[in-house]
Amino acid sequence: MRVLNLALLAGMALFAQHEKVEPTWLYRQVPALPQRQTDLSTDSCHYTPIFGEGDVETRFPKSVARFGKLVIDAHGFCKPIEYPRSEELFFVLQGKGTLQYGEQSHSLQQKDFAYVPPNIRHSLSNASDQPLQLVITTVRIAEQMVLSAPGKLEVANLAELREQTVEGHPDSVLYKLLIGPRTAARDRINAAYAVADFFLMDFAPGGTNLPHHHEVAEEIYLVLDGEGQMVAGGGTDGVEGLHSAHAGDAYYFRPNCTVGFYNQSQSPAKAHILAVRVFVPMPKNPD
Repeated sequence: MRVLNLALLAGMALFAQHEKVEPTWLYRQVPALPQRQTDLSTDSCHYTPIFGEGDVETRFPKSVARFGKLVIDAHGFCKPIEYPRSEELFFVLQGKGTLQYGEQSHSLQQKDFAYVPPNIRHSLSNASDQPLQLVITTVRIAEQMVLSAPGKLEVANLAELREQTVEGHPDSVLYKLLIGPRTAARDRINAAYAVADFFLMDFAPGGTNLPHHHEVAEEIYLVLDGEGQMVAGGGTDGVEGLHSAHAGDAYYFRPNCTVGFYNQSQSPAKAHILAVRVFVPMPKNPD
């Protein structure tokens, strides 16, 4: 009997070694990531996947189809794209360019952000002498959600938005609320279907948004500047997992994963994080 039990334990251990456990969060160092071909790539339009399509971990995210960095060379362009059940968010990190939205076009500059709904053919180009760098987020829309006719193109800039506190978080972090649900009114652009919020966080020295979690949404943080400690997950003892975070670091958090950030305490240390939170359809209870 003892020999049988030992054999059973050995078999279970071997199975455990080969069983891949789903991660609760993912980390990427953006400057080290390779470029990949995607449907908008050209010889002058270069895409670097951070999470989603083109990333090494293809199971996550669930609702975010693509989150990555797009670089368009001087006098370059990307292929036109159109998705029947996906919405897209753009944030300009650096440079100038043009967003073509159906028959409309709009100039883009640094710190501009834009929303593109499903069923709109759109493209990006750069007529300037300097590269255009953007963050692009493509989000799947659940099949059961009814789509409305696309509205007019909306582009805004961070400079238009006032910083504000958000209920449930300390005033040591201020928010600029960029893009949110079409059923709400608090964001600069209220037009999204699956996007819960696209926002910028400005952390004061020693600032934090306190560790928290979202039950029905996944979240991505991209550190634009500064450094501190990222909270990603936690143990049964209630102690959060802390990880050193610097500019160019990106984190993906599954629903219910503990998430947060602690900025450096010495003055005048500041940190800015671009974040997107997206609703994830929950599986139905078979009972």
